[in-house]
Amino acid sequence: MARVLVTRPQPGADTTAERLSALGHDVTTAPLFTVHSLQWSPPGEVIDALMVTSANAMRLSGPLPEAWRALPCYAVGEATAKAAAERGFTRIIVGDGDASALAAQMAADGVGVALHLAGREHRAVAGGALRIVTCTVYAADPVGRLGADVESALSAGKVDRVLLYSARAAGAFAALMDGAGIDRGGVALGAMSDRVADAAGEGWRGIAVAPAPVEDQLFAACGLLCDKPQSTVRDR
Repeated sequence: MARVLVTRPQPGADTTAERLSALGHDVTTAPLFTVHSLQWSPPGEVIDALMVTSANAMRLSGPLPEAWRALPCYAVGEATAKAAAERGFTRIIVGDGDASALAAQMAADGVGVALHLAGREHRAVAGGALRIVTCTVYAADPVGRLGADVESALSAGKVDRVLLYSARAAGAFAALMDGAGIDRGGVALGAMSDRVADAAGEGWRGIAVAPAPVEDQLFAACGLLCDKPQSTVRDR
């Protein structure tokens, strides 16, 4: 059994916690951001497909034009694909890489114009031959602190692994740790990608990195699915 801290925003944090609890782990949730919808309007131009890089973009986008549900919906990861299915999309193509890899896949499939439903702090995606129209549909606001109980557990070495899902989250967690005066050297991280690990900075007890941005790969990298890690590990 491992003691795991999950930092995803809700409701994803509870979903991950349930999965880890079912595997026999002791889980605490400490979302680093609170998410909420933003007002936005659909673009005036015709689009060929939707591009979704976050499950929250689907959950928080509000009413969508009914005609869009007949379009291909390209999603990063299974969680985002599931959120798209829950919104009524049936032509869902799941990418196993990041947003840039998804854009390349769409271009290879012959998509001309894609609508990217994104968060406020999204990264610009180079589409090449693919034209990407971006609509910002939600925001993720950082929390002010981790909370006294979480800080105490981290300080006392009572957390075996902290799971980080985005580069922004990694930077936010590092800043909150430093602000609370907690030694990084006593904390081990699990990062969804090399970019996430890099954003966390140096000085941690160790960082296990998922080889692909898939939660099961993150769990495996951290040894949460079995006794030994199954992927890239930076533990030192």
